Amino acid sequence: MGVETDSATDRALAEVAEGIAEGVVTEDDGPDDTAVAEEASEIEVDAESEAVSGDDVEAQDAKNTKPLPLWCRIEWSRVVAFGVLPVVAFLIGALAGFLKWQDVWTRASGVAGTESVAAAKESTVALLSYQPDSVEKDLGGARDRLTGKFKDSYTQLIHDVVIPGAKKDHISAIATVPAAASVSATPNHAVTLVFVDQTVTVGNDAPTDTASTVRVTLDKVGGHWLISGFDPI
Repeated sequence: MGVETDSATDRALAEVAEGIAEGVVTEDDGPDDTAVAEEASEIEVDAESEAVSGDDVEAQDAKNTKPLPLWCRIEWSRVVAFGVLPVVAFLIGALAGFLKWQDVWTRASGVAGTESVAAAKESTVALLSYQPDSVEKDLGGARDRLTGKFKDSYTQLIHDVVIPGAKKDHISAIATVPAAASVSATPNHAVTLVFVDQTVTVGNDAPTDTASTVRVTLDKVGGHWLISGFDPI
């Protein structure tokens, strides 16, 4: 009986030892629950970090993505088509019109210069030439070449002084214009410098020659160049 008891005890001890050995092996070979939990926590933390990082990147991108300035959002093709091109076309048309007007003005002024010089020469001769027997007709015809206040003053002068003196003293005058030059000319106004030689004879006396320079101002009235100013210089 004592031997059996000892044998039973030995067997129990052997089973316990074997159980312990199996427990150790199982603990060593199997995954550690604490390590698994820590690893799972680390994975969750990394996932959360990645999620937070992703949100930060998106927020940063949204912050960095600013609305485009107005000039970038303008449809420049429409601006050019409906804004710039009409203005450019208008400016070109205005410039062409101005150049055309300037060309016409220049041509007309050139013609006016030529015509006014010729009119100044002819009218000066008419104003200063007369005979005692036809003085009224001669100087009366010259009045038609005048205009404005000068016409009025010339009319008074010939009626009060020239015509009566020519008839009484048998005075005759012959004027010539050896030279004349245009000072300025526009289509309707001109100034001409006229060089005048005049020979005056009183009765049977010897003729007297005089030379003078006159600044003649002319205005175009009714298509004709008429003298509005006659100023000796």
